[in-house]
Amino acid sequence: MSELVRSYLVVALFGVAAVGMVAVMLGLARFLRPTRPTRQKLIAYESGVDPSGSEWVQSQVRYYVFAVLFVVFDVEAVFIFPWAIQLEDYGLFGLVEMGIFIAILALGLGYAWRKGVLRWA
Repeated sequence: MSELVRSYLVVALFGVAAVGMVAVMLGLARFLRPTRPTRQKLIAYESGVDPSGSEWVQSQVRYYVFAVLFVVFDVEAVFIFPWAIQLEDYGLFGLVEMGIFIAILALGLGYAWRKGVLRWA
């Protein structure tokens, strides 16, 4: 058996062991936990508020979209800082690649702005 196949076999064995360990732990937890379902426990709720009456309102999707946009631009910052440190090593090629990266993100921001996602009211 070649060294390459042996390396992949080790990774596959660790993957099978990890999946098996998770399955055993979940099965053990299901077997050991107490299960006493009552009518009150089976009621659906959101954020601790019972869905009865007019006071219960589902969360709006725009908050999640706003959070995803924040994560996207936060990840952009994570990619820009190391690039800025190594800019001299990358040269013109690195500058063009980062320009393309920022242009794609700017297109996404423009699209979100045009769709009105960034309006908080």
